[in-house]
Amino acid sequence: MKLLKSVCVYCGSSNGRNPAYIEAARQFGTALAAAEVNCVYGGGSIGLMGTVAHSTLEAGGHVTGIIPQFLEQREVMLRDVTDLIVTDDMHERKRLMFEKSDAFVALPGGIGTLEEVVEMMTWAQLGQHRKPILLANIDGFWSPLLELMDHMRAEAFIRPETEVPYLVAERIEDILPMLEAAVAAASGTNQDVSVAHL
Repeated sequence: MKLLKSVCVYCGSSNGRNPAYIEAARQFGTALAAAEVNCVYGGGSIGLMGTVAHSTLEAGGHVTGIIPQFLEQREVMLRDVTDLIVTDDMHERKRLMFEKSDAFVALPGGIGTLEEVVEMMTWAQLGQHRKPILLANIDGFWSPLLELMDHMRAEAFIRPETEVPYLVAERIEDILPMLEAAVAAASGTNQDVSVAHL
């Protein structure tokens, strides 16, 4: 039985300066389609969000876009997705993205991407879910956040009993195998999905 059926992708509504970010989004969308894993994302057609969705669809994959009504124009809602859900507000959007996903991946992005992935980390830290969370550290994009997390540990704000579970992948091709292993571990044993670097 396939355990990893759906992955929520957090990423920027712009492309960023580094061409590696766009290429990573394109590769990940293609990988999701090839693995027959549903892509759940923010519903826009621009930036890295649009690249992930378009790449998944072009490769024959399934995409669920979830966008609040007030962002339909700003993020240029993508109507060609497999499933489109328009919500009343951001809270409903984030709740549905959580409910419809087996794991979470953060590609490069801005403050919204950071807020979304950190919220999932917080919920996991508080024992509200055991779904894996992965930072796609493309060209070291998330390294400053990883350094901050290490600083929080050193300053005893993240303690062993309140560890923040997340995975880190440097390469797109490592993401799905890492998530599949983490989902299997969380489903089949009492092991925690803890900090790991590849």
